[in-house]
Amino acid sequence: MPAYDAFLLLSFGGPEGPDDVLPFLQNVTEGRGVPGERLAEVAEHYYAVGGVSPISQQCRDMLAAVRAAGLDLPMYWGNRNWHPFLTDTVRQMADDGVRTAIAFVTSAYSSYSACPRYLHDIEAAAPAVGPRAPKIDKIRPYFNHPGFIEPFAAHTEAARQALPADVRDDARLVFTAHSVPLGMAAASGSVSAGTSLATVTGGRYATELKEASRLISERTRGACLPYDLVYQSRSGPPGQPWLEPDVRDHIASLAKRGVPAVVVVPVGFVSDHMEVVHDLDVETAKAAASLGLPLARAAAPGPSSRFARMVAELVAERLSGAAPLALGAMGPAPWPCPADCCRYTRPAGPA
Repeated sequence: MPAYDAFLLLSFGGPEGPDDVLPFLQNVTEGRGVPGERLAEVAEHYYAVGGVSPISQQCRDMLAAVRAAGLDLPMYWGNRNWHPFLTDTVRQMADDGVRTAIAFVTSAYSSYSACPRYLHDIEAAAPAVGPRAPKIDKIRPYFNHPGFIEPFAAHTEAARQALPADVRDDARLVFTAHSVPLGMAAASGSVSAGTSLATVTGGRYATELKEASRLISERTRGACLPYDLVYQSRSGPPGQPWLEPDVRDHIASLAKRGVPAVVVVPVGFVSDHMEVVHDLDVETAKAAASLGLPLARAAAPGPSSRFARMVAELVAERLSGAAPLALGAMGPAPWPCPADCCRYTRPAGPA
C-alpha cells in the first residue's frame, strides 16, 4: 500500500477582502468569455458580505478538525483560483521534502469539475515546480460515505425543527446542487453495473446526487421524507441546456401545490460557501418569503467532527487497503475512474 508523508486539502478558493473579488472572479472565468458587466454583477454578492468568501476560513477550520480527528500527517492547503494557489503549495511541499501526498478535494461527487479538473490542477503544478514536485494521489468521491450522509441528516433534522411547529411535520425536503451543462453531466459516466437504481438523466453526477438525497431523507426524522432534487447557481448562456429544475422555480411550484413548508438541503456542497450563502440564504429565501412559504436551510456537513473523521477514514482506507465505507445500493465510487470518465470539452463562447 502507498505510504504518504503529507496531507493536502485541495479546494476552489475565494476572496478574503474587497480588493480580491474581481481578480478572483477573473481567475474563475478565465478563457470563458464572460462579460465584464457579469463579473461586476457577481462581485456585488461578495461585496455585500465584506468581500470575504466563507470558504477560506472553512478550509482552515477543516484542516484543524482533521488534525483533531487524529490524522497524523503534515498538512497543506492549496486552491485552484485564489491564494494559497496549488502551485505555490506544491512548491512549499517540495521545499519541505514531501515526496508523496494524499489529496482531499472539497467536492463529494463524480463530475468534470470535481475530478478531472482537480487532477489536471495537480498535473499542471508538477512541471511548474520541477522534478522535486511530490507525487499527489486524490481521494475517491465520497458522496455516500457515512461521514458525509450522517452529519447532513442531522443538520437537515435541525433545520426541520427550526420551522414553525404547525408546518414542520409536513415540510418537504428540497435538495440542491450546482447545475452543470447537460453535456458535462452526461460525461460523468453511467452508474455501476448491478445497481438497483434507475438511471437519472445527467450521468453519474446526477445519479450520485439522487442517491445522497435519498440516503439523507431516510435518516431524517427516522423515515424517508418526501423530497426533490433541484439545481442552483446556473451560469451559462440561455440557449445552452443545463440540469434543471432551478430551486427558485421549484419552490414556486411547491407553493402553488399547497406544500406548507420546505427544508432546503445543499446536498451538492461540502461547506456553506458563497454559492450556498447567496443563492440559498439570500435569493431563495427571498423568493420563499414572497410566496409566504416557510423555509429553513440545512447546514452543509463540513467541517463538523464527523466529517473530519470521514477524511481521516478515507486516508486510512488508502493506507491500509481496508474495505471502503459506503451507504446504500450504489457502493463506493470507482477509483481510479475509467480513463474516459467525466471528460468534457467546454464549448467556445461565454459560459
